[in-house]
Amino acid sequence: MTDATYIGNELELFEKAVHWKRYYASFLKPYLRGNIVEVGAGLGGTTTSLCDGSQNEWVCLEPDPTLARHITDKIAAGVLPTCCSAAIGFLADLPADQKFDAALYIDVLEHIEHDHAQLEETTRHLKPGGYVVVLSPAYQWLFSPFDAAIGHYRRYTRTTLLAAAPPSLKLVKAFHLDSLGLCTSAANKLFLKQSQPTPQQITMWDNVIVPLSKITDFLIGYNAGRSVIAIWQYQG
Repeated sequence: MTDATYIGNELELFEKAVHWKRYYASFLKPYLRGNIVEVGAGLGGTTTSLCDGSQNEWVCLEPDPTLARHITDKIAAGVLPTCCSAAIGFLADLPADQKFDAALYIDVLEHIEHDHAQLEETTRHLKPGGYVVVLSPAYQWLFSPFDAAIGHYRRYTRTTLLAAAPPSLKLVKAFHLDSLGLCTSAANKLFLKQSQPTPQQITMWDNVIVPLSKITDFLIGYNAGRSVIAIWQYQG
């Protein structure tokens, strides 16, 4: 299998954002049943929040061998359920006949230069009726030096994210989360101009902003937010 070293340094910062992970997990878990592939699993922080052990299989696909070893260690330590396994590489490295009930991209698709081709490749590893679940940072006008430093090619709107999907994927739903987080990101872009959030800022966002966003997101119909989510079903 091929591998690659991840250039970002934000994974440990966001790994402890437990309120945020629980929040988006509440929307995504209904689609994560059976056999799952998590593309770009990083340190396994997303896996911890989304994999509850009821799945048949959860493949943590990670091209960086060092990050993949962290996942293997978490499985061995019982931090991650026994249905989890770590695989080093990319989707194209998986056996052609390995099919999944869902493919998961959490803050990953924006790291992939050819997103449409990636989602097309994803469909070749889905069972008929399987789901593609994507969460990505929203709004290109918020693109910052931090985005560039951790290897983002773009940020998305609902329109641009949906445009990345091939015709064989039927949209189930698309929406935004973290409306107040959007305000803090805009403030940083326009005024603070920080290249990276501090641990204290992450803690403040996770403990205060995210819980408040749960209320404002509902009030505005999930129509604006720091992150955008799309869920498709494969019509194979």
